[in-house]
Amino acid sequence: MKITELAGTGICVEGNDIDTDRIIPARFMKEITFANMGRYAFYDQRFDERGAAKPHPFNDPRFQGASLLIVNKNFGCGSSREHAPQALMRSGIRAVLGESFAEIFAGNCTAMGVPTVTASESEIADLMAAVRQTPALGLRLSLADRTLSYHTKRVPVCLSDVVRRAFLEGTWDSTSLMLANLDQVRRTAGRLAYLNRFSQ
Repeated sequence: MKITELAGTGICVEGNDIDTDRIIPARFMKEITFANMGRYAFYDQRFDERGAAKPHPFNDPRFQGASLLIVNKNFGCGSSREHAPQALMRSGIRAVLGESFAEIFAGNCTAMGVPTVTASESEIADLMAAVRQTPALGLRLSLADRTLSYHTKRVPVCLSDVVRRAFLEGTWDSTSLMLANLDQVRRTAGRLAYLNRFSQ
């Protein structure tokens, strides 16, 4: 599936160095599927030990349904757990805009079709202020043009040429790509001695 543009409202989670354990605490990784991961996003920041809700953007009704997450520096650092981007995606997030991202986190996001794009510190600060002031503000992220548009602003965003091309061509989804070329995969597997051993 090609991803050229994403539109929706925004939600801000402020702070530098927000690691994957804050995005999804490790105790929720024992589940055998990703199906329920969305409910655990930022769980310990959202709920106290009794399960009562705490003030947090993901609990704020004004930001319900938001699909573009806005963050600061080094978001997704720490453990390389795939559960973190899974939790965000399954909570409705379709793209993450920030000042910078941990490399493995960004790679995991790409593998599930969630672009991570960067903008300058000042542009992110302006965007956060605009979203906080107007939660229903419409945002449009164009991967084709490398721009984020809102109000009358058109902000340049960055993502690597390789990642951008994968989204624009629809090759980010390696599983679908392999299934679409299953005959070729089987032919290649048939030439590999270490795989042939196990088929006898």
